[in-house]
Amino acid sequence: MTSNAATATMRAIGTPEWGGPEVLTEVRLARPEPGPTEILVRVHAAGVNPVDWKSRAGGGFGPWGETPVLGYDVSGVVEAVGLGVTLYRPGDEVLGMPDFPRQAGGYAEYVTGPARHFVRKPAGLDHIHAAALPLAGLTAWQSLVETARLRPGHRVLIHAAAGGVGHLAVQIAKAHGAHVIGTASAPKHAFLRELGADELIDYTTTDFTEAVRDVDTVLDTVGGDYTARSRTVLREGGTLVPLTAPVDGVPGFTIVEPDYAGLRALTALIEQGRLRVEVDTVLPLAEAAKAHELGETGRTRGKIVLTV
Repeated sequence: MTSNAATATMRAIGTPEWGGPEVLTEVRLARPEPGPTEILVRVHAAGVNPVDWKSRAGGGFGPWGETPVLGYDVSGVVEAVGLGVTLYRPGDEVLGMPDFPRQAGGYAEYVTGPARHFVRKPAGLDHIHAAALPLAGLTAWQSLVETARLRPGHRVLIHAAAGGVGHLAVQIAKAHGAHVIGTASAPKHAFLRELGADELIDYTTTDFTEAVRDVDTVLDTVGGDYTARSRTVLREGGTLVPLTAPVDGVPGFTIVEPDYAGLRALTALIEQGRLRVEVDTVLPLAEAAKAHELGETGRTRGKIVLTV
C-alpha cells in the first residue's frame, strides 16, 4: 500500500500562473484519493468551457490547488469509491461536473468528487460527447427549467444559440414545448433548425431588438450590451436570465451548480433521443492551449473536448 501510494501520480495540465493560453503546462501531480461519499474517476475526456479560459486569465472563482488544474466537465470510468458510496462501483461509466466552482481538475488523468455530482453515462453516448454535456447542459437546464420556470407555449429567445450552452438550451426549450427564437450567424441556421429552433435572427445583419417582441424568457449567454437590450424584448413579467457578470444596472446573474437530478434529467432526454450534444473540435489533452485559443474566438458550433 505504501509503495503504491508513493508511485500514484498522474498527468495533468496545470496553470502555474494566470495569463494567456501559453501558461498551460503539462505537469505530474499526486493522484487524488476519494474521501467519504466521493468517487475516483479515470478521465477519458474533458469538456472545455468559457469558465476555463476566463479562470486561466485571472483565477476566476477559485479556490485552487497548489498547482491550479482547470476543467469541470469529465466523462470516464469509476476507479475507486470512498466510504459510504453505494451509487457506483469500480468499472461504472459516469459523467459529471464535480465541485464547481471549486477546482475539479478535469484536465487530468484522474479526478475525485462527490458521488452525486456524477451520473451514469448513457450507453449510446461516447465519452467525448458525454464530456461535452454537464456544465453547458446544467447551465441551460437550471436557467430555463428552474430559474425561468419554462412552460409549454412560452416564447424563448436564446442568444448565441449555436454555442455550447445555446444549442442545448434550444433543445431543452423545445422538449418543454416552448417556441424557440435564436440569434446566430446565417451559416448556423440550418443546424439550429435541425435542433428545433422556430425562428432565427442573423445577429450580423439584424438587431434582435427590432426583430422580436413580447418574449417570456431571454437566455443571455453573450453579456455586454446584450443584457440591457434583452430587457426591452421581454413581455411584462418576463424573465431575463444573464449568464455573465452584471452590467448596465441589470442585477444578478446565474451560476451553474452541481446537480444530480438535473444531470439525470439531461441524460434521460439523451436516451429518449430528444437531446443531441454537438462537438465542434476534439483535441488531445496536451493541446489544451490550442483548445483555449479556438474557444476564445467565439465561433465554435457546440463544444470543444479534450481526450485524456
